[in-house]
Amino acid sequence: MSLLKRFFFLPLFIILACLFFFPYKQVIAFYFEDSDRLIAFFPIAESQTFQIVYTHSIHFTDVVETYTIFEKELVLTELMYENFAVGMPANAEGNEVFERRDGKYVITNMNRRFQTIDLRIGQVRANHRLIYKGKEIVLGEKIGYGKWVRIVPTRISLWQQLKGVNIIDE
Repeated sequence: MSLLKRFFFLPLFIILACLFFFPYKQVIAFYFEDSDRLIAFFPIAESQTFQIVYTHSIHFTDVVETYTIFEKELVLTELMYENFAVGMPANAEGNEVFERRDGKYVITNMNRRFQTIDLRIGQVRANHRLIYKGKEIVLGEKIGYGKWVRIVPTRISLWQQLKGVNIIDE
């Protein structure tokens, strides 16, 4: 191969490899258990919110958790539920605000930060759902009922996008 072809193809190969494997797209990723196996994702910009909704196993009413991304962390900003029962807070902490709104209990002004969230997608009653930009996605249908997933705010490459499932824009 001539010297000119080498100088042309080598930089072209490096540029294409960087474009294909460089993690550039901000997403919420669902990994299989505690591995690096990407199951699903959805694109999200920093400071945008999404909700995880589930049916509580004791009082059978919906619980709505509202999250945002801030500096590579998931931040729980609001919690809404209908019934005081096992696992539900009775009051706010610190600067949080506890109120009753439309027959539901709401805690706002929360700032609880998580690097990751581990979630076992309910098989019977929980019916875990993701709400983002007005779309409601049943996680069990997209990821699998009974699966343990780790939810992580991260950046992924074009290669990872091709391997995973975009559960919002399929």
